[in-house]
Amino acid sequence: MAASANWSRIFLNASLHMNNTARNTITTIYLLIFLTGLSGNLLTCAVIAKHKKMRNPTNFYLVSLAVSDLLVLMFGMPLEIYDLWQNYPFPFGEGGCYFKTFLFETVCFASILNVTALSVERYIAVVHPLKTRYLSTNQHAKRVITVIWVASMICAIPNTSLHGIFYLPEQMEESAICTVLKPLWIYNMVMQITTVCFYFIPMVVISILYLVMGLHLSRDRSQQNGRRRQVIKMLSIVVAVFGLCWAPFHIERLLWSSISHWTDLMHNIYQYVHLLSGVLFYLSSAVNPIIYSLLSTRFRECFRELVCSALHHQAPNTCLTCCALTPPVAPLGPRARTSSLSQGPTLKPEVTVL
Repeated sequence: MAASANWSRIFLNASLHMNNTARNTITTIYLLIFLTGLSGNLLTCAVIAKHKKMRNPTNFYLVSLAVSDLLVLMFGMPLEIYDLWQNYPFPFGEGGCYFKTFLFETVCFASILNVTALSVERYIAVVHPLKTRYLSTNQHAKRVITVIWVASMICAIPNTSLHGIFYLPEQMEESAICTVLKPLWIYNMVMQITTVCFYFIPMVVISILYLVMGLHLSRDRSQQNGRRRQVIKMLSIVVAVFGLCWAPFHIERLLWSSISHWTDLMHNIYQYVHLLSGVLFYLSSAVNPIIYSLLSTRFRECFRELVCSALHHQAPNTCLTCCALTPPVAPLGPRARTSSLSQGPTLKPEVTVL
């Protein structure tokens, strides 16, 4: 049995080791992350859905990323807060346990793959702009996104199959928890594979791509020094945020799967890692739309138009119009961050860096 009686007692009594002040603080942080992430990701989807000229390969990846982040926030965070205040019983039965695990794994993998695909698309647009005509098209992006979600669902099956409802052997009433039922060595093997495939490899790929982009931009004489430094700085932020937010998540999973005999001290350490990984994990879903969308001048212009039209019940052309304010081809820089391709005849497309 993956969860020993000793570990289960510690887990089921974990709520006793955290005072209400700590719970209230973490719950408040979660709620702030939830509101920020929900509004940011919904705005990203709304802006791209409303403006046809915003529907380019980069923004299709942003919508896919926003959808995965919304699913994480809407389905994952409520259960996270429930577990924070009441570790057991799991309220949705065995079917709910399978669904929770499958959905959580799928959206986690999809988020990581979307960020990686977005990085590849930007790399092509910046370093190989002439190849964007056939490598960065709307149809190509849609096919890649479909593959991402199908692959994520397939990769979620192994971990889902290891989970189920566990009860304490002492016949404790209402002791049901959704946890790993299969031997820990199998779970550990699955976690090691997923950590390599969905953290280390994407981290290396993203780091190398953005490093090459940074070097390319630093050698580009056509870029102004201030704008070039800003772009390179933001590329570094993307890599740092990805590494920081996802590292504790994988460390927690590896830690849980590697320990077979739990003590109170080990469980207390694990609890701190669990809380930190949870905050950073959900924080990544909130900062993604800020990094990839809302820092863009074009997104902000289109958002202002959207709000203006809604508040005043006016036609879009009576407000700020992103399509009117944004020329078809713009130099590389902040306002070009959300559009990776120009649909015009120019050979050098508008590039999305950030």
